[in-house]
Amino acid sequence: MQKHQDFAEYVEITPSAGIDATRHGWRAKCLQRLIRLEMPVPKTVALSCDTVRAIAAGQMPDTERLAALFGEAPLLAVRSSPANPEWGGPGTVLNVGLNAARHAAMRESHGAATADAIYLTFVQSYAIHVARLDPDMFAAEASPTALAAALAAYEAEMDEEFPQSPARQLAEVLRSMARAWEGTTARLLRQAKGAPSDAALGLIVEEMVQMVGPGLAGFGTMQMVDSVTGVPQATGRFRGQRPADRKAEETLYLVRDKRGASLEETAPGIFADLQRHCIAAREKLREEMQVEFAVENGALKIIDAVKVQRSPRAAVRIAVSLARDGIIGRDEALLRVEPRALSELLHYQVDPRGTRDAFARGIAASPGAAAGRIVFSAVDAQASAAHGEACILVRRETAPEDIRGMHAAVAVLTERGGITSHAAVIARGLGLPCIVGASDIRLNPRDKTLTAADGRLFGEGDVITVDGTSGEVLAGSAPMLEPALDEYFTTLLHWADNVRDIGVRANADTPDDARTARMFEAEGIGLCRTEHMFFDEDRLTVMREMIFADTDKDRQVALDRLLPMQRADFIALFDIMAGLPVCIRLFDPPLHEFLPQDREGMRELAEALDKPLSDVTRRAEALSEFNPMLGMRGVRLGVTVPEIYEMQARAIFEATVEASRRGAEVVPEVMIPLVSARREVELVKNRIDAIAAAVKNEQGADFDYRLGVMVETPRAALRAGEIAQHAAFLSFGTNDLTQMTYGLSRDDAGRFMSAYVNQGVFSEDPFHVLDVDGVGELILIGCERGRENRADLTLSVCGEHGGNPASIAFCRKAGLDYVSCSPFRVPVARLAAAHLALTDPK
Repeated sequence: MQKHQDFAEYVEITPSAGIDATRHGWRAKCLQRLIRLEMPVPKTVALSCDTVRAIAAGQMPDTERLAALFGEAPLLAVRSSPANPEWGGPGTVLNVGLNAARHAAMRESHGAATADAIYLTFVQSYAIHVARLDPDMFAAEASPTALAAALAAYEAEMDEEFPQSPARQLAEVLRSMARAWEGTTARLLRQAKGAPSDAALGLIVEEMVQMVGPGLAGFGTMQMVDSVTGVPQATGRFRGQRPADRKAEETLYLVRDKRGASLEETAPGIFADLQRHCIAAREKLREEMQVEFAVENGALKIIDAVKVQRSPRAAVRIAVSLARDGIIGRDEALLRVEPRALSELLHYQVDPRGTRDAFARGIAASPGAAAGRIVFSAVDAQASAAHGEACILVRRETAPEDIRGMHAAVAVLTERGGITSHAAVIARGLGLPCIVGASDIRLNPRDKTLTAADGRLFGEGDVITVDGTSGEVLAGSAPMLEPALDEYFTTLLHWADNVRDIGVRANADTPDDARTARMFEAEGIGLCRTEHMFFDEDRLTVMREMIFADTDKDRQVALDRLLPMQRADFIALFDIMAGLPVCIRLFDPPLHEFLPQDREGMRELAEALDKPLSDVTRRAEALSEFNPMLGMRGVRLGVTVPEIYEMQARAIFEATVEASRRGAEVVPEVMIPLVSARREVELVKNRIDAIAAAVKNEQGADFDYRLGVMVETPRAALRAGEIAQHAAFLSFGTNDLTQMTYGLSRDDAGRFMSAYVNQGVFSEDPFHVLDVDGVGELILIGCERGRENRADLTLSVCGEHGGNPASIAFCRKAGLDYVSCSPFRVPVARLAAAHLALTDPK
């Protein structure tokens, strides 16, 4: 005999009932609040989480007594009520208690077709979700014979008639939902959404509203904001029957609409009540709510209210509006917006309301979306842009010589690469949508074709859409949403600035980057990579002349031609930043990156330099290295070819004098890259100090500057104490520091990183989220030893990790003064820093 629980574990939801969100779940507590607001909520009983656990273990409640609370022949709805609505739960089961007797009465009152359709839907739902029978056997649409066939199929499979006792039906529904929650798949799904392993489920049993005549009847939802934009607007649908036509079920618009009938016109009193209830829910529940309602013979019933689903742009507007209206505080408004979600507001996005024809997927490396014609080379991208045609640059992987093509393209797609590959880093800096590591496509650069995994062939000139937010490549031109850099976005970030306690700068290499950084209110430039300035067409030739110079004199001639170009770059940056700090990294990459990679390029270079092809080829081979990223680059160039750094230092200081004369108070920060020894810093510092003294003397002007080191090698972090003796600041370049700590190329890691993460070798991609245990320990050592020798040492991170919220948390705890990231990640960093200040005060 079934043992029943003592039913102190269920409670009818009334204004004074002891309903608790932890014990009974969010839905039970929400319904109680609606009842307290005097909304017409049907009679509802809440089953506690402990009760549901007991049901899953086989200890059933007395469902006869439970059903009797709702009167004779009840019809009930059973809904899940977890502690957090984000965790999901078993689907709602409607019309529990419907049996042959009730069906017969319904045929008399509402007609055979309506009664049969309602009973058929319940039988199918019960068979599939409660009895767990084959869904294909219960998929028939309503017809004169469908109900009888479904009942017969149930009897054949279960060796018994369809249950007729409401109490029996209720017991089986409760048991099924309780056990579904405890299932392995459900557990994994909710844990992926942040639920703890022991997350509990409550259930509610609610009196069903009969959404049939003779007056207006039906069901619907209503909310007072648009889910995509957040604009105030009554929106929703109502599905039901109007008194004029009892047989025809139709969908009504909520508000007056020229396209068809509306609830506002058909039942203005009900519409007004709904608006009033939505407004009350917003004010008292402190949230924009979607109200689920039903109409029974002209009477309104409120079934449920849930948080309005919203896009990131809607989330920002809703949070700010609630704070402005005094419903929530500013701090709470900040915490209601996920920092990463801000990325979607900064760029065009694919409209979620449109259709998507995806043919490839890769790593979403830079957010935003753009549509354009396919091109397969940087030259073709520039040509396309010159004709005013939007283009998508498609490459196996990008190299430094592709930068001009990336500037010309509206988006980038690569077959290879990871989250910190060349394409990903440059695209984020430029604000270009980018997908990397799309390994399921096959490129044929010779034929200029792209083949998708499903066999579709795309050629040069075909239009595709790159959705860098989702990582999907779409055929054709998808409908777009414009960026949402409106007053709500700006207001939220100003509130964030008022509470955050770590600085946020931008990585900016060009005047356009600097203007973007100012637009997003970065507090300065934390990393200006000067080598990117040399890839413009007019400079690249001069740069190559310098590389191929046969004598020191010839090299100096080329550098003298580059000097005014660099000076103009820095003047533009200083003018744009208007006195904000600008940290300029001296030349870093190996010289071979400025040389052509193919024979045709070598031939063109030989013609430009008026040298034999054999001489050009021989010099290029001499510059090649087995591992160039660990070879002649960074400070090693500054020590062995000091003229390059001397030219750059002169350009910086002459630009400082010129910008200062225009009114800006400029104190440039000069950063030496790839340092691993104190003596390297001493040698470079002596030369830079000498150049500064010469410029002051020549210009008859005085200025200050700060010299610092980019910590990218493990040895530099370990020897930070002695390095800091000659440096005003240390900036941790976490991209290279991660590569060198792991002995792992960021450009190649994408080939196996997902396997490593899936098998638990790494918890996260260390190029995406800072490795606090390994790389982080080096940073902590560097900070501690650096400040031991120089208390006023400025510390920062300037790698791509600077824009990652989880990495910012580590930087803040480590005592860093600021983080620097791509301009389009600055808003994310500002909000993430505010979250940390509010949730984990120092």
